[in-house]
Amino acid sequence: MKAIRSHTRGGPEMLVYEDGPEPRIAAGEALVRVHAAAITPTELTWNSTWTDSNGKDRRPIVPSFEVSGTVERVGAGVTDMKRGAPVYGLLNFWRDGAAAELVAARAADLAPKPRSLDQVHAAAVPLSGLTAWQALFDHAGVAAGDRVLIHGAAGGVGTFAVQFAHARGAHVIGTASKRNVAFLKELGADEVVDYSSARFEDRIRGVDAVIDTVGGDTLDRSWGVLRPGGVLVTIAGDAPETIAAKYGVRGVSMLVQPNKAQLVEIAGLIDAGRVRPVVDAVFPLPQAREAFERGLLGHTRGKLVLQVVPPSDAGGRSS
Repeated sequence: MKAIRSHTRGGPEMLVYEDGPEPRIAAGEALVRVHAAAITPTELTWNSTWTDSNGKDRRPIVPSFEVSGTVERVGAGVTDMKRGAPVYGLLNFWRDGAAAELVAARAADLAPKPRSLDQVHAAAVPLSGLTAWQALFDHAGVAAGDRVLIHGAAGGVGTFAVQFAHARGAHVIGTASKRNVAFLKELGADEVVDYSSARFEDRIRGVDAVIDTVGGDTLDRSWGVLRPGGVLVTIAGDAPETIAAKYGVRGVSMLVQPNKAQLVEIAGLIDAGRVRPVVDAVFPLPQAREAFERGLLGHTRGKLVLQVVPPSDAGGRSS
């Protein structure tokens, strides 16, 4: 099969498009014929991209942990999916990913693809959608009427967080660049702070929750905008108990986990027209290096997706 692989630990410059072995599946797993795979620009810096869960080097590696495709075959014990079924899901970070024609996945991590989405847009959902969902509802406990501040609101996770919080009935405040203000209000943000012209802490106070996808100085400045007893959830840094206690709030540093039931719920919102994935650009699989390079430049709106089964007009187009 054709795949994007890296034999040497490094950045996008190490990625090559080449032949690789077909993945083997074990009991409880499914082999998926990949139609599209979304990327996280920083994933080539993660230890899990390069080793197994025991720390053993597993190069050459295949990147991308978000897949949309069809079931090719299943392993022993899998009774709830059949060959040809359209599925999507978040893959195990410690195994080869979906930037290939085929990928092996735990069947329990795969959910039926949203009926209203094509394969490219379905691939843009699992990692970002589950991260936003788990940050908002599992960790922050956001409910109707809560005031939620979302940093990096126009990014892959942020666009889902804005929509999920809005759908839940929260008052949504996002931080983003000026060009994304109107876009985020269309997605459901009630307020948007243009970080190039104002410091959010000068405008916002007393929020129930902060969802941070940016880290660094943005994270450090966020503690003080929470109400007493509020919660800060970050996917881009640490949330020390000592700092949280100083402000009388709770802090969570989280890593997303695969969750089929949540993907089913997200698919329901998508098919009902209440949430939509945002795709910044689509690249044919052989151009994965260019996709990662574009992502590392930052300021993307939504996700970058690799098209593995290409349409006749495939290319690095925006959508």
